[in-house]
Formats: sequence, structure tokens, C-alpha cells
Amino acid sequence: MENTHPQHPDAAPDGGAAADAQVLADIDQLTQALSESESKLGEMRDTVLRERADLDNQRKRLARDLEQARRFANERLLSDLLPVCDNLERGLAVENADIATLREGMDLTLKALLKVAETNGLKPLNPVGEIFNPELHQAVSTVDAPNQAPNTVVAVFQKGYVLNERLLRPALVTVAKAPDA
Repeated sequence: MENTHPQHPDAAPDGGAAADAQVLADIDQLTQALSESESKLGEMRDTVLRERADLDNQRKRLARDLEQARRFANERLLSDLLPVCDNLERGLAVENADIATLREGMDLTLKALLKVAETNGLKPLNPVGEIFNPELHQAVSTVDAPNQAPNTVVAVFQKGYVLNERLLRPALVTVAKAPDA
């Protein structure tokens, strides 16, 4: 078996120089590939760092926007309520008003308040004559009501309210009971 190692004394002298040149060319090529890979790696690190910074900035911006939305969520509602407050203050400022005038002022102020509430998604529940619904009504008592069907709301002690399809407060009601058999 013949030894072809370049430093072996049996190797051919011209074959060793060609092998050395090939090895040097391979080393140069690998060195160049390594430096290109390191350059690409550096670019990728920069890209990753920039993307992380962008995500962090986006997170902070979103948190700040969310906090602003929470702080000023009621701005429109409160802005709509200011005229109602102004009317109440004007009514209280009147010194010599008679009962009829005060009542008329209160009625107008209540209508304005209910309009603001309705504009903002609040709807009253006044279920007189409707079938009792435990999801919307709270029965305070039951009464004999011969002119009403059993389980029908006969009277409302306190109106209930629904805010944007969600129950805010159940109506307090009196319900007709079934006649004794």
C-alpha cells in the first residue's frame, strides 16, 4: 500500500505542491464562506433586535392606548349629561317657583336624562302585563289577580334596565298567582 500523505518521504514532490495549493484554496474558500455567514448572522441579529424593539414599542403603545380608552370611556356620556346638570342647577336657582312649575321642570329634566341614557344604550324594563321572566324580573310578591293569567306581572315597584342587551338591574315586580284549585 502506497502512502500519499504530502509530508511522507515517498510522496511525489510535484503532487505535494498541488495538494498544498488545493488545501490553501479550500481554506480560502471556507474562510470566505465563514465571513459571509458571520456577516449574515450579524444582519439577522440586527433584524431580530429591531423586531423585538418594534414589538416592545407596539406593546407599550397598545398599553398606553388602552389606558387612555379606559380613562376616557365615559367622556361622551358625561358630555351628554352636562345639559341635564345645567337644567337641574337652573331649576334650583329659581327662588319663587310654584309646585306646578317645579314639577314641569323636573319632568323636562327627567325626559332629557332618559334620552341621554337611551342614546347610550340603556333601555327601561316596565313589564306590566308580560309573563314573568326570572332572567329580567325579580318577584317581590304574588297576589290574587282574577283578571290576569297566572305568572303575569301585575305591578312594577321599580323599573329594571338593560344596557346594550345585558341586564343592568332586574325589575322588581308583583306577579299574579294561580287560582287555588
